[in-house]
Amino acid sequence: MRVWGALAGGFAGTLVLTTALAAGSQLRLTRMDIPFLLGTAFTEDRARARVFGSALHFVAGLIFSLFYYAGFVVLGQAGWPLGLVFGFVHALFAGTTLVNLLLPLVHPRMGTLESAADSSPLLEAPGFMLLNYGRTTPILTVLGHLAYGAIVGAFVEASAR
Repeated sequence: MRVWGALAGGFAGTLVLTTALAAGSQLRLTRMDIPFLLGTAFTEDRARARVFGSALHFVAGLIFSLFYYAGFVVLGQAGWPLGLVFGFVHALFAGTTLVNLLLPLVHPRMGTLESAADSSPLLEAPGFMLLNYGRTTPILTVLGHLAYGAIVGAFVEASAR
């Protein structure tokens, strides 16, 4: 197992995850737009927000791949099935703690479950498993993260050969 396999898998997995979520948004299966959500933490300009957010999401994807890699090393095995398990845990973390507790702490324009909609111009609070962005959002989020995990796991396993 090599760290470069994890990073390559993280890049490919993030590409698939981001594309799947963007497709879900364009097909009106979800109102979630990850690049916009992340980018508006840095700018109010919508176009720039998407650029910043896309870059940040890819950096986060690479960082998460290193956590996956650490898990594979600790367990002494890697592969797409174990990557699926990691991806499921990742989706639960992203849909609960990350977007509802951690992101609002650093995002000046994101609402929380406790903030009033008329208190200031805010992005809507995501809610549990991002349900405030549509009923299919949790499904898309979990499926995208399962794909991400499987890809990272497969790349790490292939790098061991």
